[in-house]
Amino acid sequence: MTGILVTFAAILGLAVGSFLNVVVHRVPLGESVVSPPSRCPGCETRIRPLDNVPVLSWLLLRGKCRTCRCRISPRYPLVEVGTGALFAGLAAHFGAAPELPAFLYLAAVGLALALIDLDCKRLPNALVLPSYPVAIVLLALAVAGPAPLSALLRALVCGVALFLVFLGIALVKPGGMGFGDVKLAGLLGCYLGWVGWDSTVVGGFLPFLLGGAVGLVLMALRRAGRRSAIPFGPFMVAGAMIAVVAGQPVGHAYASFVLG
Repeated sequence: MTGILVTFAAILGLAVGSFLNVVVHRVPLGESVVSPPSRCPGCETRIRPLDNVPVLSWLLLRGKCRTCRCRISPRYPLVEVGTGALFAGLAAHFGAAPELPAFLYLAAVGLALALIDLDCKRLPNALVLPSYPVAIVLLALAVAGPAPLSALLRALVCGVALFLVFLGIALVKPGGMGFGDVKLAGLLGCYLGWVGWDSTVVGGFLPFLLGGAVGLVLMALRRAGRRSAIPFGPFMVAGAMIAVVAGQPVGHAYASFVLG
């Protein structure tokens, strides 16, 4: 049963990843994600359904438009594969738990936000703000099943707490963190709080650790300086996803080490 669920989640992730490519391109431009249909950026020819199959079409077309042979970035299949892998990993971790749809949504919107932040250095309200009610509704539906009400209450508390922590950081050090990061922190806090207190702490701390490590590497390679602006959203999403899966054991291990 688990194998079937993971396989289905992976296939669903590939399809969702194809849609995320549209979202990442159009949302920063303020364009609709449903109309007009996808077209080749070179010749403006509408992409045929058979040429829009995730990953497979890109491979068969050798990364080029069928009509004008314009190069199609390998980022498109990579996003599709990445989304499929995230979906499969979450399905394997949660199994058929009622909260799985909520975390699949987190993976999808989180990946889209991370890519947009890398491209544009901003986290659009058009994605972040609607994700709050979506998260609350999906987690509330999980409570309507076998999940405990305490998990939803903890999620709301942790969402507010992480929002306030990041807001405090943004106010204490203006320019060091954007308000988009603050709003994203509240959303991620809801999901982390659902998993547990340990995951919330680990998920709140990891972005700074990951961001600092990447910043040091970039400076060592002379690709960035001490004052270079590095998008923080991708580290927040990565830290949250790691904490969702491994936050509790990491938190327990740290507590055991500190307390002996």
